[in-house]
Amino acid sequence: MPVQPSLDGVAARPPSTDRLFFALLPDAAAIARIEKLVRDLQSDFGLKGKPLGAKRFHVTLHVVGTFARFPQELADASVSVAQAVTAMPSFKLGFDRVGSFSRKARNMPLVLLGEDGLVSVKTLQQALDRAMAQIGLGHGGREHYTPHLTLLYDDRHVAARPIESITWTAHEFVLVRSLIGQSRHEVLARLPLGG
Repeated sequence: MPVQPSLDGVAARPPSTDRLFFALLPDAAAIARIEKLVRDLQSDFGLKGKPLGAKRFHVTLHVVGTFARFPQELADASVSVAQAVTAMPSFKLGFDRVGSFSRKARNMPLVLLGEDGLVSVKTLQQALDRAMAQIGLGHGGREHYTPHLTLLYDDRHVAARPIESITWTAHEFVLVRSLIGQSRHEVLARLPLGG
């Protein structure tokens, strides 16, 4: 019987349980429009992927990290640092296209995209990234950030196409705890804009 090689001195890495990220959340009217769009796309393209759903629809601004257990001190520090960008005023954002975000063979994210309607999202993201860099959790302003909202994951590719614009006004951004493998998001902190 073959013997498995020993990994003396190498501890197995514990599985990740938590991901923390800052995000914008759509309002109720936008969620209703998003859910209708998803149903229409499923019907039109025969998509089988399960929609993320109202409680998980979001626009990621900054990923704090992925962790083997909930990092309370880091969550608190992140919220404290993020307060620096809350002076930015509320703004309207809008998505005017939908399409698959990649061409991988399986499990492609189908997302909302836009250009002009997302300029303020990019401004907020860059300010947040610079603020988080102060505690070693940012890049000081990422150049290749593409704001998007994931609708579902599916094996079928959908070419980008225009949609009737889905808009809402961002009055706040939030720190979210994603419980990995549980398809569950918890809002840990709300940071109002314009303060």
